[in-house]
Amino acid sequence: MLKIAFAAGLVSLAALGLTACDVKKTQEGSVTVPKYDVEKTQSGNVTLPKYEVTPPTVTVGSTEKTVTVPKVTTEEKKIEVPTVSIAPAPDKK
Repeated sequence: MLKIAFAAGLVSLAALGLTACDVKKTQEGSVTVPKYDVEKTQSGNVTLPKYEVTPPTVTVGSTEKTVTVPKVTTEEKKIEVPTVSIAPAPDKK
């Protein structure tokens, strides 16, 4: 769970860093797309197969059992955590 939270935080910080970028277009682009001719060479006939499926019978229920479970406790502890600050591109001047 900690790894997932760390990964989500890292992705969020990366997205925040990208939104602070200042992007300027320096050159116009040009794209030429190739042209294709498609011809029908044969007429087709499609008949899909038929299937008769009998699904299994599933019965869901519950029973009461006595099991041993661990007892979990928590405590407060002061730790040092990393901080991040981002200056957007226009503010760097």
